[in-house]
Amino acid sequence: MRRPLAAFVLLAVLAAAGCSASDKPEASSSHLPVAGASDTPAEAPSASAAPSPAPSGPLFTPTQPVSVTVKGFWSWAYYDLKEDKLYGSTPYTTSDTASMAKAWVAADWLRRQAEAKKQPSSTALNELSRMIRDSETENTFKYHVENGNLNSIKRMISLCGLTETKGTQNSWSLTQMSARDVARLAKCIGDGRAAGPKWTDWLLNEMRNVRGPGRFGPIEVLPADVQKTTAIKNGWLARDDGQWHIACMAVGDGWTLGIMAHYPSSLGKDYGVKTCREVTKQLLTQH
Repeated sequence: MRRPLAAFVLLAVLAAAGCSASDKPEASSSHLPVAGASDTPAEAPSASAAPSPAPSGPLFTPTQPVSVTVKGFWSWAYYDLKEDKLYGSTPYTTSDTASMAKAWVAADWLRRQAEAKKQPSSTALNELSRMIRDSETENTFKYHVENGNLNSIKRMISLCGLTETKGTQNSWSLTQMSARDVARLAKCIGDGRAAGPKWTDWLLNEMRNVRGPGRFGPIEVLPADVQKTTAIKNGWLARDDGQWHIACMAVGDGWTLGIMAHYPSSLGKDYGVKTCREVTKQLLTQH
């Protein structure tokens, strides 16, 4: 779709405002949505394992601008599964996934177990459950290594059709993702490609039961009935780069959502949590 030159200039200016340097004063920045056509990559396998969730109506209005006043970088992406359209802000800057990547670690391990015709032990399932629900990190690296370490992230990129994601050897939490790749990963989990036909429902149920410090962001502002059917996995960590990295992923009924942010560590975790919450609230049709 063609846009007037002035519109592109305005879009560039607004997007740049959402990625301000961390030492600049707070500024209100708006991200205008960018819609794409069908985003399913040609090489991605068809999801015969589990159908995509049926849409529940106009819960979100992804065509409206999103404006929040924050320091640092933030970005969002919304995937309309019924229309197979991806909306979101630009630029497609990446940020650390932190614990959000645990959803992929679990999915990749479970799918590969099923492909090898192996039944996970009750111990393994309990460890994976705590990894998702409580964001327990103790065993995550063990499963990541069993998945092939960096090869697992490369498999995620290929299987889920990601375009900006980059992995790091010997780390799952340092995986770099754009907000639109987070929305694509959420779709990949929801439609059965990530965990496979045997384990998709199990994984989504674990993600619907996230509790404790990891239960924040989109889930906090969704209507009560929608919260019950929404699967989430978030990431949060203050890095040695002097930045808090916040990642929010949600898999809903007919939609997925990805929000990424990083900002000065001095502002604390709740600063990024509020960003995820406010972006979701503005995207809701009624807020």
